Formats: sequence, structure tokens, C-alpha cells
Amino acid sequence: MDVILIPGLWLDASSWDEVLPALQRAGHTGRPLTLPGAGSTRATDIGLDDWIAAVVEHVDDLAGPVALVGHSGGGNVAWGAADARPDRVAHVVFVDTVPPPAGAEISEFPVVDGVVPFPGWDFFDEPDIADLDADTRARWAERVGPVPRRVPTDPLRLTDARRHRVPVTVLSGSADDSGLRAMLAEWPPFADEFAAIEKARVVELGSGHWPQFSQPARLAAEIVAALE
Repeated sequence: MDVILIPGLWLDASSWDEVLPALQRAGHTGRPLTLPGAGSTRATDIGLDDWIAAVVEHVDDLAGPVALVGHSGGGNVAWGAADARPDRVAHVVFVDTVPPPAGAEISEFPVVDGVVPFPGWDFFDEPDIADLDADTRARWAERVGPVPRRVPTDPLRLTDARRHRVPVTVLSGSADDSGLRAMLAEWPPFADEFAAIEKARVVELGSGHWPQFSQPARLAAEIVAALE
């Protein structure tokens, strides 16, 4: 199956490099994306809809069913694309994020000169980064790039309830099924969106927020298992 891999904020297609070999061995074709304006200091007018449209374009270019994998903020992009093409998307895998409801934003970060630069590892909660060693943090701090200012705060537009028929797997860093549902209960729109999905599965990875860096083999294995 064609598997479109959607990075989170500040990352590009290369963030999936260590996940790709296992997908290939399992008979899948991994298609990692760099989204429009990612890494550029000039693409200030690009928004979330443009990122979703870029994924939809890739879906339309492929024959047969397609799986979408979205890490972090890339989950909003993946769910928007599934909403746009519910008849083409066979599965959506969320990597340490959850299916967002209509109107949800990714998050708010400081804007500098019209873009959102990577805020540095210390910006994030310790559990999110605890399994990233110093070398990994240093290497990726040099490789991340800014994202267009609107992308993190544009509200997600969802219009087709058929997205709820698309099977979903949540690969959660630190929560099992009951733990995730308990967390979602604190945000009713997210809980309602998750409850509306006809087939949803939660797998606890036991990782921080970037398992593609800290445990790529396990992450790849769980993506493969989700698509079986």
C-alpha cells in the first residue's frame, strides 16, 4: 500500500528516513512529504488548507487505497485529507496525536518575521523529550526549519462525516486506550470526534513525542501492524 508520511511542525520528509526501510520490507511504499513552505522564511501566506491540499494532491496522484500517517501537527493535516478523500483513504495513523474535531488548531507558538521558528527543545515538557539523547537533539536542531505562521493556528475545516468510517490507529507516546479516552474527556470536542470513529485502536509506544527519532523500529512495526 502507498503510505503517505506527514511530518509534524518544523520537520521535512527526511524525518521519516529511519522508518522507511521497515515499511518497504513489509511490502508498502512509503511516501514522505515536505509540506509547502516548510523550512522557508518567505512562505508567510501559506495556511493549513494548503498543507491539506498538498496531501490530497498526492492521494489523487496514486492508484488504489492510500494510508496516511501524521505525526503531531501532521495529524491535523492527515485528518483533513481523510475528510477530503474518505473514499480513497484506507487508514489513518496518528503518531502521538489524536483525530482533531472541526475548528481545532494545532497549537500556538511565537511568530518571528511572519514564520514560526522551531522554539528549541527546552520549550517542550520533559516527558516529550526525555528519550531524545543529546546527539539526536543537536542533530535535529540543525535540521529543523520554520513553518508558515498561519499553519499552527488555522482552524481545521471538516465537512464530510464519512471520515468516521476510515479506520484509525493512534500510536500514543504515553497513554493506552483507557488513558487516552480519559484525557480526551477533558476536551469534549476531541472526545466526541474520537467516539464517532467507527474503528479506532490505541497503542501505547512508551516514548516521547518524537518516536521516529527515539524508537524508529518500533514505530515502523506498529505502522505496519496497523495496516495489516
